Amino acid sequence: MTAEDATLKVIRKNGPEGGKLRRRIIIVTVSVLLVALVGGAFGVAWWGSDFAIKPDHHFNTHPDHSNVVLEVKRVGSGENVVIGSPNAYTRRRGTYRMVWGGVEAKIGDVVAGSAGSVERPILSGPAPSVGTTVDVTGVMISDPKSSLGLDYSEVSVRTELGPAPAWYVPASGSTWVIAVHGQNARRNAMVAIPIFHRLGLPVLAITYRNDEGAPASADGLMHYGESEYRDLESAVRYAQSKGAKRVVLYGGSMGGMIVGQFLARSPLAGVVTATLLDSPLLSMPMVAAFGGEHYGVPAPAIWLSNKITYWRSGVDMDQLDLINHPPATKPPTLLFAGLSDTEAPPAMDRAFVAAAKKAHWPVEYAEFPGAEHSESWNSDPARYEKAVTDFFTRTVVAAERGSA
Repeated sequence: MTAEDATLKVIRKNGPEGGKLRRRIIIVTVSVLLVALVGGAFGVAWWGSDFAIKPDHHFNTHPDHSNVVLEVKRVGSGENVVIGSPNAYTRRRGTYRMVWGGVEAKIGDVVAGSAGSVERPILSGPAPSVGTTVDVTGVMISDPKSSLGLDYSEVSVRTELGPAPAWYVPASGSTWVIAVHGQNARRNAMVAIPIFHRLGLPVLAITYRNDEGAPASADGLMHYGESEYRDLESAVRYAQSKGAKRVVLYGGSMGGMIVGQFLARSPLAGVVTATLLDSPLLSMPMVAAFGGEHYGVPAPAIWLSNKITYWRSGVDMDQLDLINHPPATKPPTLLFAGLSDTEAPPAMDRAFVAAAKKAHWPVEYAEFPGAEHSESWNSDPARYEKAVTDFFTRTVVAAERGSA
C-alpha cells in the first residue's frame, strides 16, 4: 500500500474529520512548496546582489591559461599562431593580447578556425613555443612601460580612506586625463592611454576604494559611484596640485558611472572639459533587467535582488541613473558601445543619447558591431583610435593650444 492509499484510507475512515485532515495535508504541502519557491528565489536574488556589489578580483589573479599553442606558422614575413582548445574569448573577432609566463604579444583577427583550434596572426611581440599554454585577453597585462612602451611612475593619491596607487604617464599638456576603470578591473583595462599620450595629454590611471592595493570601504561593497566619486575627486585634486589646469575624465564600464556621479555631485565638476565613456553602466535598473533576461532569471527575482542590493549597500540605483537624472555639469562626451555587449545593453546607450539631446548634453555616439563589453577598441582599433583622436583634438587639444 502506498502512502497516498494509506492517507485516503484514513480520510474515509474518519468521515468529516478525514476531510479536515485532507485540507491540512493540502495546506502543509502548498506551504512547503511556497517556502521552497521563495527560498530558491531569495537564493538567486542574493547571488545577483553579490555579483552586483561584492568585489571579486579572482579573474585578475587567476587568468585562464587553458589554451594550448599547437603550431606557429611562417606566413610571408610574419607568423601565425594556432591555438588549440580555444575558449570563447580566444575565438572573438578583432585584436587581442596573448599572454604566457609574464610575456605578451599582440594578435590579430581570426584567419582560420575549426571546432578544436583557431589561427591568428602575431602582430607584435614574440611567438610562444609549441605546447605553451596561453591566455587571450583584451587588455595589457602589465604596466604602461612593459605593455605599451610608455614611461610612467607609480604615484599615490591621498583619499579620505587612505592612499590609493595610480599610474602617471607624463606628457607636455596641462590638461590631464584621469582614467577610471570598471567593476573588478584594473588600471590596465584603460586601452585609450596611448592615444591620449600621443595627443600630449598626461594620464593618471587611478584606483579607488575596494580595488587591489587601495583602501577598503567600511562595508567592503561597491556603490557604483555613489561613494567612489570621492576617490576620483581626490585624484582631480592631486592632478591640480601637480599643475593640471583642466581635466578630462575617461571611464570604462562602472568607471563611467563613477564619472557620472562625479559630474553630478562634486564641486570640482566644473574643471572637466570633456569625457570619454566606454561601455558605461548608465542605468543599473536597465543593466539588471538585461542581465536577468540574458541569464534567464525571472523578473520577480530581479526585483528582489535589487531590493536586497539596496538593503545591503544603502545605494538607490534609480537615483544613480544618468538617463533620468543627468548631472548639472555636462561636458562634451564621446560614448562607445559594443553591439554584442552582454553586460550593458545597447538600448541603454541609445536611450541615454536621446535623453542627453533633450538635456542639451553634447554627446557623440559610436557603435561597434560585434564588440563585447569594453571591447570596442579590440573590435576595430583603427576606427576607435581615429574617433578618440578627432574628438579630443577638437574639444581639448585645440582649446589648450589656444590658451597657451
